[in-house]
Amino acid sequence: MNFRNAPQPIPYQGSKRQQVPVILGCLPKDVATLWEPFVGSGAVTIGAAAKCAAQAHVVGDSLEPLIGIWDLMLHCPDELCDRYEILWNAQLDDPRAYYDRVRDEFNEEKDPAKLLYLIARCVKNAVRFNAEGSFNQSPDKRRLGMRPALLRERVRQVNALLAGKATARAGDYSAALEAARPRDVVYMDPPYMGVSKARDSRYHQGLDYDRFVGLLAAANDRGVSYLVSFDGRCGTRSYGPGLPDDLELKKIEVHVGRSSQATLNGRSDETVESLYLSPALTRRLAASPVAQAKSISVRSPPQSSQLAVFDGR
Repeated sequence: MNFRNAPQPIPYQGSKRQQVPVILGCLPKDVATLWEPFVGSGAVTIGAAAKCAAQAHVVGDSLEPLIGIWDLMLHCPDELCDRYEILWNAQLDDPRAYYDRVRDEFNEEKDPAKLLYLIARCVKNAVRFNAEGSFNQSPDKRRLGMRPALLRERVRQVNALLAGKATARAGDYSAALEAARPRDVVYMDPPYMGVSKARDSRYHQGLDYDRFVGLLAAANDRGVSYLVSFDGRCGTRSYGPGLPDDLELKKIEVHVGRSSQATLNGRSDETVESLYLSPALTRRLAASPVAQAKSISVRSPPQSSQLAVFDGR
């Protein structure tokens, strides 16, 4: 399977699917376990599995029902798809009223299949929560979500890639940093600081910047290899602060082109996101054949973009 076209059963706003070639280009050849503790849709894990870029995988997230989706994909894929299909078909008479009912039920039960239905149906596939921790995103009135047959195909493809090679764990990202061994790599994609503070708690769990930086510093002391997708900008607008210089991280700017919204509005603002590599990872790459790569091309509607990758310098 071509890792650039790897299946994505969980449609998730903020997915790094477009950047997977860049991120995988920053992995050494000898990865034992790839950890993704802010897994979301798992684009990096799925892409890495399709490329056989790691011997094993651990996916994690603090949103427990999301890990429930992953656990079912890994161990009971048809059960997940059957439950999703029942929910999808039941909405057809009155999609809006049914969505609201499933949302209320999910907030009470935390059923993974219902979360998958809500993600597939909600506006921009953007998972949002209120200050009380309840899922509160509205449905997209223009569509009914991924069709069950397509979902089943993608879930089965992910199961074929990862079954027996991956583990799903609910919990804090710190566990991955603490458990990672010398030949492992931890990839982290935490919420943007600009939209995850207490005043705007749209994510299940925000990010404590000082704690995050402290944990990265401790991981550096232990020689942990990690990558972080963190801050970004679009035109003159920045998405949160960068990571501090004293962590001695290598920063790569990933040029992802214009957003679809900018294109619709006739703007030329380019989105640039930052990818940080830990000192231990940089040292591993400097001694690896992958370090010879200079850039990688990906096709991203509406245009192709050149995305810089690690160059060994």
